[in-house]
Amino acid sequence: MGLFSRKQLHVPEYDVVGDEVAVLRTSRGTVRVRLDGAGAPIHVGNFCELASSGFYDGTKFHRYVPGFVIQGGDPNTRDMTPNDVAAGIPGPKGMPGTGGPGYCIREEFTTNPNNSHVDGALAMARSQDPNSAGSQFYFCLGPQHGLDSGYTVFGNTLEGMDVIAALRAGDVLEAVTIEHEIN
Repeated sequence: MGLFSRKQLHVPEYDVVGDEVAVLRTSRGTVRVRLDGAGAPIHVGNFCELASSGFYDGTKFHRYVPGFVIQGGDPNTRDMTPNDVAAGIPGPKGMPGTGGPGYCIREEFTTNPNNSHVDGALAMARSQDPNSAGSQFYFCLGPQHGLDSGYTVFGNTLEGMDVIAALRAGDVLEAVTIEHEIN
């Protein structure tokens, strides 16, 4: 799910509490996702660090496969027009789908007991190397259990399934914020 180069594995410094909810504000509406800090603490910590730094703000969703996934999180798309991203035209920093944070994180699909690609699941994209995820993520557009044994799920959608269903390549990820659930 994207071309990434091999980098040293990053260990996030973010202290995962376990009640994190990601709020993704897109050009099509808002999506709220309960993050799975217990099952995928590295992925949740990484996503929270990137979101808190503004890394995702202004990026575009760059890959849409009907009935499969909508993918975003590539910083290469930030300085591109939505039409160029949708067309797959190279931008000033490279092809959409080839960018990342400059590091990779360790896979958690082999240790996450909740690693189920259900409709609306949030998971990390990677290259052929299981330990190559960085910043690119995808939402499942329907159950995709064939991915369970190879890609780490780190959240499930609470609100905004209609928004996820409407997203297409070129749509803007305006901002990602992290909130904490009140129990």
